[in-house]
Amino acid sequence: MILERYSLACLSHASYLVADETTRRAAVVDPQRDVDRYLADAAAKGLTIAHVILTHFHADFVSGHLELAAATGADVRVGARGTTDYPSVPVRDGDVLDLGPAVRLAFLETPGHTPESVCVLVYDRARDPSAPAAVFTGDTLFVGDVGRPDLAAAGGGGPTPAELAGELHDSLVRKLLPLPDATVVYPAHGAGSLCGKALGAEPCSPLGVQKRTNAALLARTRDEFVRLVTADLPELPAYFAHDAALNRRRRPMLSAATAAADRRLGIDEVLAHHAAGATLLDVRPAGAFAAGHVRGSVHVGLVGRFASTAGAVLDRPAPDRATPIVVLAPPGKGPEAVLRLGRVGFDGVVGVLDDVPAALAARPDVVARLPRTAPDVLADAVAAGRAPWVLDVRSAVEFASGHVPGAVNVPLTVLPRRLSEVPRDRAVLTMCETGYRSSTAASLLLRAGHPSVADADGGHVAYLAMTSGDLAAGLG
Repeated sequence: MILERYSLACLSHASYLVADETTRRAAVVDPQRDVDRYLADAAAKGLTIAHVILTHFHADFVSGHLELAAATGADVRVGARGTTDYPSVPVRDGDVLDLGPAVRLAFLETPGHTPESVCVLVYDRARDPSAPAAVFTGDTLFVGDVGRPDLAAAGGGGPTPAELAGELHDSLVRKLLPLPDATVVYPAHGAGSLCGKALGAEPCSPLGVQKRTNAALLARTRDEFVRLVTADLPELPAYFAHDAALNRRRRPMLSAATAAADRRLGIDEVLAHHAAGATLLDVRPAGAFAAGHVRGSVHVGLVGRFASTAGAVLDRPAPDRATPIVVLAPPGKGPEAVLRLGRVGFDGVVGVLDDVPAALAARPDVVARLPRTAPDVLADAVAAGRAPWVLDVRSAVEFASGHVPGAVNVPLTVLPRRLSEVPRDRAVLTMCETGYRSSTAASLLLRAGHPSVADADGGHVAYLAMTSGDLAAGLG
């Protein structure tokens, strides 16, 4: 048996290729939208990708099932409770898919994270024909957690979180937990994903370890499980419903979206697009954005969790058209930004401006700046009782672990819907853990016309470092 795991760290996403060594037939499970890595591996190993399996309609990224099907002729398999407007094969409890004499895949319908969720048992029959070697659990069971049950409700209609949580309990108890302890759990996400609350960093885990250590699986009753998995869920980014819908639909290929990376724009074209309603997305480092940017730009730095952050704060695409976006990037970085936006379903890039300093020099009338407050200045202001109005855009859990006195918490994932809560008659300072999310938050406030906005340079980490001596003295 061949089993390969593919990690896309910026989205905490894992996908898999499994193949029979005799027939060289393969299936890919939950592929990312840019599928070159699967095609390259298949070619190198002499494999034919014959099947693409979606464990469910993912909400945090656009899956590459259509791209793989177009490139290979593979069929697409989805849970029987899911409907698509592209050709797909529904799978039900007990359905099997033999890749060859050694490798058999068997499907389990496991509703709960979403109604159509399935898990896929992997039998390596050359070693043990009677017991599964592994199980692809999608977002039903993670290492250290289970899938959140509120995605269907977030899309409007559908079962309630409590109803899906009950189904999730039944799926786990009746279908996954009876599997042998040695069965290796391969989930679709790891630590950092918003598809659960407390995902572990390990890429996989024996099921027996999860039975002993996974807090959700230790719930004693169905009611206790429902209460546990529906409590304290992090806010859902607005783009989740859009991506889940895209994964059900026939949609353009990623190649159509990434073609925009080759369209170089001048500053006058950028401004014309902006005047016509396009979003200006500046992906340069925070310091460069603060020093000077095109007025009205949204800032999301092209590092780390760029795609999910951009997805959370950009204007959500309409169901039938892409929201136009102009990318303002460092030289050579436009294609990366366009690709990563495409991974989360933002296909509307109309072009790239990749020499922002020169453009700003040519049009100084459109330049805006973002003041940055050094951590020592903030610490002195807090100590003197003259702190600005601090908007802390970390998650509720991060905020609860410690924050600037008097700070107000509005997580960045929901800030676009709650901008009216930020006072316009106060100087506002945005803050996060290290300064990445706060720069984005500040750009949203500036775009909305807030008159006095600054960004906390270095975030809460730098502020704590500046005040730790005072805290230690006070504790002593």
